[in-house]
This record gives sequence, structure tokens and C-alpha cells, in this order.
Amino acid sequence: MSFLGLGRPQPTSAEKIAAVENELKVVAEMHSRMIKVCTAKCIDRSYREADLAKGEAVCLDRCAAKFFDVHQTISEQLQREGAARGFGA
Repeated sequence: MSFLGLGRPQPTSAEKIAAVENELKVVAEMHSRMIKVCTAKCIDRSYREADLAKGEAVCLDRCAAKFFDVHQTISEQLQREGAARGFGA
């Protein structure tokens, strides 16, 4: 069976589930890396105060925003490359 007559078969339910599971894995890994990197960069290890200092909070916000921007840019580029090679729907 082709998808819109383009000669490519439609993905099966199992393939769709696998794609969603893979995307969740990628997002979870990105989140873990972001937490590790941003915490190491932004949080003062002396723990002088129970709450985040304003500078630490701002640093964490900026670090997280950069991670999401880079992740989005890379994802878009990979999708374009995949589409150019005939992958994806």
C-alpha cells in the first residue's frame, strides 16, 4: 500500500509506536544532559543558601533556553536531511 501514491508504504502501528518511543527517549536524554550541564555551570557548590540566588536562576533559565534552541535547530536539520533522502512521511 502506498502513501498518497508516492510509492512509499504507510508506517505500521508498531513503527509509529517505535517512533514515538524513540522521540521520548531523545527528549529524556536531552533533559538529563541539560540538567547535568546547567547545574554544573550555574549552581554554586558551596550551597550557602537554601534557595537559588537570582544569578543562579537567571543562569539556569538561559542555559535551558540555549539547550532547547539547539535541540530544535538540530531536530529541524535532521528532518530536512531525512526528507531529502526520502525518509519520513
